[in-house]
Amino acid sequence: MDENGADTPEQVIKFAPKVGPRSYDTPVEEAGQAIVAKIRRASELGNETCDRAMKLAHKLSLGLRAAEGRINQLEAEVQLFRDRSARAEGWLQTIYKEIEEKLIAPRSGSIEGRPMSL
Repeated sequence: MDENGADTPEQVIKFAPKVGPRSYDTPVEEAGQAIVAKIRRASELGNETCDRAMKLAHKLSLGLRAAEGRINQLEAEVQLFRDRSARAEGWLQTIYKEIEEKLIAPRSGSIEGRPMSL
């Protein structure tokens, strides 16, 4: 407070800037700046590597999804062909049975001495 009872801000005394660093501070400052620069560069490289890895992971993920879709499609086709194959086998057995009953059995009877009737 001043003489009148009012608050006045304290005056800030500015000191003149140092003309040059002390001789023993220079190597420490240079080493500190070099370390900070290397840490920043390492951080940048790490971020770049992470970005590349993320892009590659995304690309591989899309490829995997496409491959899974193709696998599902091929599995459905395999099942379709298995079903068709099973039906074809059933028809082959039916045809074989018909040939046995209608063509081969009557012939074997005529060979045994019976006349063949048409």
